[in-house]
Amino acid sequence: MITISNSAQEYIRQQMAKEGHGEGSFVRVGVKGGGCSGLSYEMKFDREMKEADQVFEDKGLKLVVEMKSLLYLYGTELDYSSGLNGKGLFFNNPNASRTCACGESFAV
Repeated sequence: MITISNSAQEYIRQQMAKEGHGEGSFVRVGVKGGGCSGLSYEMKFDREMKEADQVFEDKGLKLVVEMKSLLYLYGTELDYSSGLNGKGLFFNNPNASRTCACGESFAV
């Protein structure tokens, strides 16, 4: 399961509206090779489901992840911060054994 915090939900809804993503749109999250720790997070708005997609709903938002990425992301919470240490979305991933300083890549 992948969840989303209240602050991330609010931020994502604002961004979806700003970019014109309405009915039928969802948040696609995933993992790809690269980054200083070995794996990098991906996130985008999408409308097209794929055969290997797993769907989660939390706080009224649909989160979609491919099965191979789910192995790395299971139990992750998508969160948002506007604090002094940086502003934006980030992944609270309990599977990550280490992360880079910017939080955009990780290793398991």
